[in-house]
Amino acid sequence: MTIADIARHVGMTNMTVSRALNKPDKVKPETRERILVAARELGYVPNAFASHLRSRENRLIGLVTASVDNPFYSEVIKAISRDAKKQNYTIMLIDTDGAPELEEVAIETLLSYQVAGIILSPVSDDAEYRPAYLDRLRQASLPVVMLDRTLNVADFSRVVLDNHRAGRLLGEQLVKQGIRQVLALTGPRGSQITQQRLAGLKGAFEAAGVPLRLDQRAGDYTLQPAYRDMADYLRHSPLPEAVFGFNQLITLGAMRALHDAHLSRDEVLVVGVDRLPYADIFDVSVPCAVHDTYLAGHEAIQLLFEQIDDPATAPREVVISATLLR
Repeated sequence: MTIADIARHVGMTNMTVSRALNKPDKVKPETRERILVAARELGYVPNAFASHLRSRENRLIGLVTASVDNPFYSEVIKAISRDAKKQNYTIMLIDTDGAPELEEVAIETLLSYQVAGIILSPVSDDAEYRPAYLDRLRQASLPVVMLDRTLNVADFSRVVLDNHRAGRLLGEQLVKQGIRQVLALTGPRGSQITQQRLAGLKGAFEAAGVPLRLDQRAGDYTLQPAYRDMADYLRHSPLPEAVFGFNQLITLGAMRALHDAHLSRDEVLVVGVDRLPYADIFDVSVPCAVHDTYLAGHEAIQLLFEQIDDPATAPREVVISATLLR
């Protein structure tokens, strides 16, 4: 249903109808009311995208994540959405489900909508991952902020977690509890996040002068592969002293496999990065290295606003620290 349809229905010109809908003060009250009634009856919905193009001021921000079902992103998205509303922006959220081809489509879609800026958590933070859309973003001179996972480029601002500190804090906790052998269920081996958390873990044992026997099973930061890896390890290897889950979903996958194998946390110590939601309700205590994810989302959109307001702003990095939750 268009303005032309409404105009035909009420027997008026397109210009009169357009004014009644967009500049109601320029139309007589009785004419305006007649047009508004007709618009409601006909089910007219304004074309927001066309309005953006006409005003040359797009109040749309793209948010691209690799996995919306990861609880890590819930607080991030909440912070970004709330801060966007305060500035009269609307969020367009796209979940790439960890697929590079869907990420490519997501970026092209946001560029076609002429968004004001993009907050991007890529499908991979491997140093060798160089998606083709990078050149398109640069050509568009579009404000871009990377969040959590980052591409190995220097010309975009970023909000990252202190992954080395997270690994270090949990490593120190394991040392204190007399652990000498650890099964690390990690993200991909090439992931910068994986490498930083591993380095922190190893650094804690080295600083304490304690030898570490480390087994690594690389996954993709999701629950089901972590469950399969943990279950397979329990079938074919001696029981580990401790299991280190490299994110929330990995930790939950490991805990499910231990539960299905009828093993308690008294038999195998479990630690992990990210808070386990509602664990206290079930009297579950798992030492975790946690980051303020709401703050991460807040900082990401503030960086984006800086670049929208001043395109000449130099790229910046904000690091979200980790704390130990026992």
